[in-house]
Amino acid sequence: MRPGEKSSSHVRFREDDGRDTSYPPLPPALTVPVYDNHTHLEVADGDQPLDYTEQLDRASSVGVKGVVQVGADLETSRWSAEQAMREPRMLAAVALHPNDAPEYAEAGGLDAALAEIAELATWPRVRAVGETGLDYFRTTSDEGRAHQMRSFEAHIEIAKQNGIALQIHDRDAHREVIETLLRVGAPERTVFHCFSGDAEMARVCAENGWYLSFAGNVTFKNASNLREALEVAPRSLVMVETDAPYLTPAPYRGRPNAPYLVPHTLRFMADHLGTDASMLAAQISSNTELVYGRWEDDPVEAS
Repeated sequence: MRPGEKSSSHVRFREDDGRDTSYPPLPPALTVPVYDNHTHLEVADGDQPLDYTEQLDRASSVGVKGVVQVGADLETSRWSAEQAMREPRMLAAVALHPNDAPEYAEAGGLDAALAEIAELATWPRVRAVGETGLDYFRTTSDEGRAHQMRSFEAHIEIAKQNGIALQIHDRDAHREVIETLLRVGAPERTVFHCFSGDAEMARVCAENGWYLSFAGNVTFKNASNLREALEVAPRSLVMVETDAPYLTPAPYRGRPNAPYLVPHTLRFMADHLGTDASMLAAQISSNTELVYGRWEDDPVEAS
């Protein structure tokens, strides 16, 4: 989730600046289906918000066969875990966003919140701890960053204890995130959500077997660093995501994002790499299942 855009009411508030805030049209369906590795379906957006079942129905219709629904605080982590237990197209990730960690700490509730995340991480359809990490863009004080680090290290340990993946939020903290993973030991499956580094960082990730998940911003004209990273990343470590409702890919930048728009990003990536979209989709789908397991592995509860 992009810092500063999360709302506890699960509604994304936009300024009325005359921009088009309707959902984009459906893209042509993918021949080979993929997964959305990171989305926030609890966040309503646009002038006619869609509920999560409508979002998933649209995604299914264009070849996006499942999503990882990601929590960013206790409320959204609970929601993600609960919905994944009932929805076969959804797996969950649970965590405290790094920008929320100082707030929990200052209120005296960080340890209790981490304990609840640890409990949620034991649920069968919770397959990742995330999004966690470091964000030095919004959190600038030494004390706040110390709280972030304590939270990040605790989340890493929760992922390792449960044998599930880690989804990392990294903003303006590339060196510190990498140093932390190397110092404490990264989980076996570690994913850089909305990868924001460059080719050099992509090579470091590849050396350590860490996954790079690309969002719609890889399509932005000013994102040459992301495209250079994509070029050097091993295909076996590449994933795709929306971070919906944020980071809507071109040509719909600025409008609400949704899992059904993954095909735009996937096709852009394939074109940039000079490869067939179906071949890239097959590789990414395989990578995603290696990280999270199959969506069918744990049955959902009857409604």
